[in-house]
Amino acid sequence: MSSLNDEGALGVLGRMKILLFAMCFVGAAASAMAEFALKDGDTVVFLGDSITAARRYDRIVENYTLLRFPQRKVTFFNAGRGGDTMTGALERLQREVFDRGATVLTVAFGVNDIGWGMKADAEHKAAYLESLRKLIGRCKEHGVRVFICSAAITNEDPERAEKGFLQQMCDEGLEVAKGLGAVTIDVQRYMRKVQRRVLEVNEKQKAPSKPTTLHVEDGVHLNDLGQLAMAVAILKGLGAPAEVSSAVVDAKEGRVEATDGCEVSGVKVDKDGIEFDRLDEGLPINFGALGALNFLFVPIPAELNGYLLTVKGLAAGKYELRAGGRLLGKFTAGQLGAGMNISSMTSNGWEPGGPWDAQAAALKMVTDARMEVVGSESYREMFLKEQPGVGELREETTKVLKELEVLQRRYAKPVKVRFEVRRVE
Repeated sequence: MSSLNDEGALGVLGRMKILLFAMCFVGAAASAMAEFALKDGDTVVFLGDSITAARRYDRIVENYTLLRFPQRKVTFFNAGRGGDTMTGALERLQREVFDRGATVLTVAFGVNDIGWGMKADAEHKAAYLESLRKLIGRCKEHGVRVFICSAAITNEDPERAEKGFLQQMCDEGLEVAKGLGAVTIDVQRYMRKVQRRVLEVNEKQKAPSKPTTLHVEDGVHLNDLGQLAMAVAILKGLGAPAEVSSAVVDAKEGRVEATDGCEVSGVKVDKDGIEFDRLDEGLPINFGALGALNFLFVPIPAELNGYLLTVKGLAAGKYELRAGGRLLGKFTAGQLGAGMNISSMTSNGWEPGGPWDAQAAALKMVTDARMEVVGSESYREMFLKEQPGVGELREETTKVLKELEVLQRRYAKPVKVRFEVRRVE
């Protein structure tokens, strides 16, 4: 979470509401038709260094996939290892990728390959590129669809970093990967866009006591905002559609005018407004209380979370909008008629908005729990594998993980929600 500095949380949330309203008009039709790369039955492995091993950006990719495509059964594994390089990863491919039955692999290396800049020379670049070629070749032999990512950015000045050794090496790697038929994701340049927004906001603030950043103190490893930016870069590279679903209803005629990605039924009109049921094919991803603060830097609503509602034909005046009995806010007939993105809309910044928001927040908690159990599994195999009873621990852990996966899918399943638009004095 970025620092609130001298401004209260609720004041910042007020500004965020304005930002979200501004975003709600951003069209996402072309992106909504994009073909998402993760298919039903896929096993996805995230291969990388300590930034991957932190188990943060992969959780976001996992939650997005669960919510947006609840009918697809996709399994996720994290194969990050601190200090690893593209060359070192070759030694782990069989055990951590192919033996797990991976069908999709994302690969993110670079910073360690040049020793955090201390070995930024032709020799180490050549080793990185040669290892990349071998990795792609082995993935082809095993039928794994591979996505080569450029490294995450450091906190170096973005204008200088754009022309720096790491970017140039990664650019060469992306070109090599394309030539070998792999899909590429330019993580660095997307993250740098976010970094520039962060720097602009910091500059506008009056001497912030703790400027917002994408990194922890070492300037290389990512904080939560940095991990979010990396996750969005990868999701966009996987073809994640920007629009969840949309519905247009006419309160004057009492009919459903258009839907995409959802079904609307049970329309009821009276003198005070309109009610209807909405059942979506997928749900927006959200990040819990105050999660929208980061949307100032990473525009999730516009780029990944278009959950759209338009209510036309209302008489002039102000209306309450409720979903599942929860108040989302109060709006004019003109605002409702123009359409809005309600994905993260809430009348209370400390609580979720509609039921989909609460589902996403609960899912995040379960996914976090699953990741912690997976972490304990890795720790056990490194340090406790000779301990008596470790076989039973393995069996119990496997059982718990399967149960958590079932729970994840239950939280991600869309349910029919009753919407109410009612005139207020």
